[in-house]
Amino acid sequence: MKSFPGKNHAWFRRGFKASIAATVSLVALSGMGGVATAQSAAPAPSGPQSSASALVNRGEPMRTPAPFAGKPVDSGLKIGAVPAKAGALMNTVPLDPAVSLTAAGQQFRFSYSTTNQHGAVAPSTGAVFFPKGKAPADGWPVLAWAHGTVGLADQCTPSMNPRSQRDQDYLNHWLNQGYAIVASDYAGMGTEGLMSYLNGKSTAANVVDSVIAAQDLPAVKQGGQKLSRNWAVIGQSQGGGAALHVALRATKRSQQANLNFLGTVATGAPAYVEEIVLAGSPTFPPVPLPAGLNTYAMYIVAAFREANPNVDVDSALTDEGKRMVKAAEDSCYPELSAAVKGTNVARAFSKPLREVPGLEPALREFMQTPATGYDKPVFLGHGLKDMDVPTPIGIILNTDMWINQFIGDMRSRNQRVEVHWYPTDHGGTVPASQAHSTPFLAELFRNA
Repeated sequence: MKSFPGKNHAWFRRGFKASIAATVSLVALSGMGGVATAQSAAPAPSGPQSSASALVNRGEPMRTPAPFAGKPVDSGLKIGAVPAKAGALMNTVPLDPAVSLTAAGQQFRFSYSTTNQHGAVAPSTGAVFFPKGKAPADGWPVLAWAHGTVGLADQCTPSMNPRSQRDQDYLNHWLNQGYAIVASDYAGMGTEGLMSYLNGKSTAANVVDSVIAAQDLPAVKQGGQKLSRNWAVIGQSQGGGAALHVALRATKRSQQANLNFLGTVATGAPAYVEEIVLAGSPTFPPVPLPAGLNTYAMYIVAAFREANPNVDVDSALTDEGKRMVKAAEDSCYPELSAAVKGTNVARAFSKPLREVPGLEPALREFMQTPATGYDKPVFLGHGLKDMDVPTPIGIILNTDMWINQFIGDMRSRNQRVEVHWYPTDHGGTVPASQAHSTPFLAELFRNA
C-alpha cells in the first residue's frame, strides 16, 4: 500500500478535527429530531452573545436526581493501608454471590495501590474472575476489563453492584474462552477522592496496576490458581478510551513487573471529545442533546475541575451549572441521565469555556487520546448508529490510527490496527464485535 505523505496527512487531520464539534452536534441533533428554535427558558444575557442566545433552545432545568436505586455490596473488603509503591496488593475477599459472574469459578474482590490523577499513590479496588476448571500449566491468560460509564460516586462502584446484562454476557464469554478477568473499579470509586472520568493517564495506571497486583493474590500464590504473565486489555466506551491509554503505556510498565502486554480491544472508544467540550458556552449547543451526551458532559466537567484545582472552572459556570456538576459528582448514570433529560447544557455556562485561563491546554492534557504510539496490536470496533460516542468521532479516530500504521519510520509507526464497523448502536457494538475480537485475541495469545 502506498504511504500517505506526512504533510498532506497532517493537513487532512487538522481539517477533519477543525469541524468535529459542528459535525458531532449535527449528528446528535439529527438523531433526536431537534432543530434550533427561538424558544428560551430564561432571558437572553446582554452583550455580544445576545442575538445568538435568542436562538438557543434552553430546554428544561435539570431535575434533582433520584436517590440511587441499587444496593451496593462491598463483599466485606477492608481497603487497608496504602503502600508506598503502586501496583501492590492490599487486601482480598471472596466476591459476594450477588455481584458475581455465572461463568466464573473462584472470584474475588481486592484492593491495591495505584497512582491517582494528582500523581499520588492511592487505593483502588477491583474484582478478579477465574474460569471454571483447572488452570493451564502456564496459567490463565489475563484480560484486563476497563469498564464503561457508571458514574463517579462511590455507590456506582462496579465491583459492588451487579453488572449490566450486556457486560455480564460479554465477560462470561471471555471466561468461557479460558481467560481470567481483572476488572479495576478505577481510583476514586469506592475509595478516597473522585474518579477521574476520561482522564487517560490516570485510568490507564489504575488498570495496569490492577493486573500487576492480581499476580499476588493468595489464590494465585498458594490457592491453586495461576495467572499467565501474558495479558491484554479490553474496554468499552469510557473503558474503550481507557484501553487505548493502557496500550500507550503498558509495555514498559509490564516489563518492569515481569509481565508481557500483548494488545488491545477497544469498542465505542471516545476521542477528540475535548474539542466538543471546549465548544461549551451559553450558546452551544443550540438545542438540548440526548440525555446520555448531557450526562457525559457533566461527568467530564466535574472530573476535570477536581483534577485541576488551579483552573477556575467555576468562573464559567452558572449557578445551575454548579448544581449540575455537583449532581455529576454524586449520582450514578441512570439517575443523572434521567435528571438532565430535556435540558440544554448551555444552561451550565456563563461564558465560553475557552475563555477560562489555562483551561484549554489542561483539558487536552487531561483527556486527549493520541492516534500514534501504539507498539502492540489494536482492535477498534464502532457502531454506525452510535449516538453516545457519535460515529464521526469513531471515523476520525479509527482512520487516524489506521493510517498511522504506514507513516513515519518503523519505530514510530503504530503496530497492526484492525478497524471494524457494525450496523448497531453504542451498546450493541459490544456483542457484535465478539465475532472478530475473539480470534484477534486468540491469535495474540497463541503467538506470545
